[in-house]
Amino acid sequence: MSTERIYILGGYQSDFSRNVAREGGTLAELFIDTVRRGLEATQLDATQVEVGHVGNFVAPLFTGQAHLGGLFGHVDPAMAYMPASSHEAACASGSMAILAAMANLESGRYGLACVLGIEMMRNVSGDLAANNLRPAAWVDKEWQQTPFVWPCAFADMIDLYQRRYGLDKAHLAAISQQNYANARNNPNAQTRAWQFGEQSFGEDDAANPVISGSIRRQDCGQVSDGAAVVFLANEARAMEYAQRRGISLASLPVIKGWGHVNAPLLFEEKLRLAQQQPVLFPHVRELFRQTLARAGMADIRAIDGMEVHDCFNITEYMVIDHCGLYAPGEAWKAIESGDIAPGGRLPINMSGGLIGGGHPVGATGVRMALDCFKQVTARAEGYQLERARNLMTFNLGGSTTTCASLIIGY
Repeated sequence: MSTERIYILGGYQSDFSRNVAREGGTLAELFIDTVRRGLEATQLDATQVEVGHVGNFVAPLFTGQAHLGGLFGHVDPAMAYMPASSHEAACASGSMAILAAMANLESGRYGLACVLGIEMMRNVSGDLAANNLRPAAWVDKEWQQTPFVWPCAFADMIDLYQRRYGLDKAHLAAISQQNYANARNNPNAQTRAWQFGEQSFGEDDAANPVISGSIRRQDCGQVSDGAAVVFLANEARAMEYAQRRGISLASLPVIKGWGHVNAPLLFEEKLRLAQQQPVLFPHVRELFRQTLARAGMADIRAIDGMEVHDCFNITEYMVIDHCGLYAPGEAWKAIESGDIAPGGRLPINMSGGLIGGGHPVGATGVRMALDCFKQVTARAEGYQLERARNLMTFNLGGSTTTCASLIIGY
């Protein structure tokens, strides 16, 4: 395995509250603008970028546009013939693009990569949007009788927790409340100006209507338009960049550890493989193990904060349950103790996550990495952690089918 250090030079995120189609914009314009703004924010010239990677799940269904790597050629004349490719792994597409770019740099084939995650999802009706997201499951085998595949799927996860450990939905509501509260401090969060009433997180069908089974509106991540970009470099190119900027190489954070695990597509097959195991999803626990090990860290206590995949609040609960902070089935302790709150021992989703910050599917893994970069370089504006030396992402696609993580820090 390569020992090449991968540095993060910076990046840019679009405002996830935007409705691009309503503004008269297009996916291509969002792509081009985000990369250009990323180059500007990072003080890079397009001539310095050697390869491009795009994370995207369903642009062909939402916008009719595929072959997104070709859009780099419209960002700047210097990128007209730049090699580029697109990567799809449902909601983990952005992380796959990052891992592919890392492999490029580790191999020595290229020295500086541009990684963009992008999705445009608010240009169609809610029913059509839900149907467009169905292909992240096995379309002709599971959840066929519902128009809302993913609320139904994660309602099944809630039921699973109920049967195995017992589950107080107040703990799930607390996750949503915290992530919406964190989002108010994030200038790019989709819900930063949203207002909630006393009944918004309870069982009131008017204030918090049922979507599917035990999933209610405030349990859900957002349907969003947005893009995020990061620039990665090997050590030689990072050194050149630091010298041009008049900064030290040591001031640039690195990707200290990474993880990537895939499980069978069918949810029921995941559960079959997990029978008699101490955790509900052994592959999720394995992802934590391998990511921490690659970073040379003994356990989750070495991490100062996380950006995790809360497509539903039960998803964040599941991630907490598998990270090793408490014994399996005891994720509620992290919520009641304030461990995952700002100022706690493992703050989670200071950005607002997917519930508060927004979830343009293909952008999410890249946005998580960018937020971790912001935290460790003290650039997270109103949502900055007091201590942020090592931050971790946890990004998943489908019913925990594709799982990926990064540790970013010094």
